[in-house]
Amino acid sequence: MQPRQAQATSRVSGLKLVSFVNQRRSSLSFGLRPMPNRLRISCAAKPETVDKVCEIVRKQLALPSEKPVTGESKFSELGADSLDTVEIVMGLEEEFGITVEEDNAQNISSVLDAAELIDKLCGEKSA
Repeated sequence: MQPRQAQATSRVSGLKLVSFVNQRRSSLSFGLRPMPNRLRISCAAKPETVDKVCEIVRKQLALPSEKPVTGESKFSELGADSLDTVEIVMGLEEEFGITVEEDNAQNISSVLDAAELIDKLCGEKSA
């Protein structure tokens, strides 16, 4: 015969607490936080910056026009190696008239990463 188990549930300011009690073992308790109902994606980069970065990446990697390049595109998924990524960053520096420090360049792995950094650097440059 299986030991009886009881489940107790209560709410405390939006946090759902669940406890399991087994007659032979100690109780187990954990909290569940409510999750948002929809996925939210925020992009700090301007759409025109993302579009320009997509163009530069497509040109630098010689991608065919039918290959989609979007803000979510990762350079590695597009076939770029580390040398290609360096060349992409150099092309972005030339196009936008900015200088990307090596620390920042190493953190760029997608079109969106590059676009957000460009907008940040252009904002600092104009301030």
